Amino acid sequence: MSFAGPSLVSGGKTVRRAIEFGRTYVVKPKGKHLATVVWLHGLGDNGSSWSQLLETLPLPNIKWICPTAPTQPITVFGGFPSTAWFDVGDLSEDAPDDIEGLDAAAAHVANLLSTEPIDIRLGIGGFSMGAATAMYSATCFAARKYSDGSAYPANLSAIVGLSGWLPCSKTLSKKIGVDEAVRRAASLPILLCHGKGDDVVPYKFGEKSSRVMVSTGFQDTTFKAYNGLGHYTIPEEMDEVCAWLTSKLGLGGRSS
Repeated sequence: MSFAGPSLVSGGKTVRRAIEFGRTYVVKPKGKHLATVVWLHGLGDNGSSWSQLLETLPLPNIKWICPTAPTQPITVFGGFPSTAWFDVGDLSEDAPDDIEGLDAAAAHVANLLSTEPIDIRLGIGGFSMGAATAMYSATCFAARKYSDGSAYPANLSAIVGLSGWLPCSKTLSKKIGVDEAVRRAASLPILLCHGKGDDVVPYKFGEKSSRVMVSTGFQDTTFKAYNGLGHYTIPEEMDEVCAWLTSKLGLGGRSS
């Protein structure tokens, strides 16, 4: 799917940078369809690998949508192209955020959710850079707008971020500054998981992201730490994700 030029509107906003998204993989629910979750892969990956893992989870009521990020030059790779939801230079407190790329990725996700039935609960999850995009989408949901001011349309019920970080953390309090946005933030359940042995996205970034989200109004945020876990997932972590989604999306006992 291609977004190009200022006249093309998708996911409730206008996308100005020419961006070509890759293939989207869909895992259909094995039982009654009650929820749809868009799951976002990490840097250099694609939607296929995560769709294969998600298909094995004991969550028969969830439809999984696993898009593939655009291939674009990445600053941290010296400009070498890779699949990425947005450009990233380095993970540091003062690293600039690719606002345009984040907005485009969040709009693509919102567009994927826009055709789901009105009675279906909607969520966004992801790993690493995908988790960062999911967290950024949460802030757009609370503010009801993207960073460029365009309206954010998706009504979210859950956010999951594994081994990720919160983009634009320094300006989040300003973005969630009004009472209505604070109420929406408080209503959105968020699960963040991070390994203490992560040498790609350091544990401190995950922990700080959780603290910032709670302090700016995302009160229903759960942070889970895993001793010895590096920049990957393990069954224990995915079991936690399954239990949390079942609880927050109201899926318990509704597998038929």
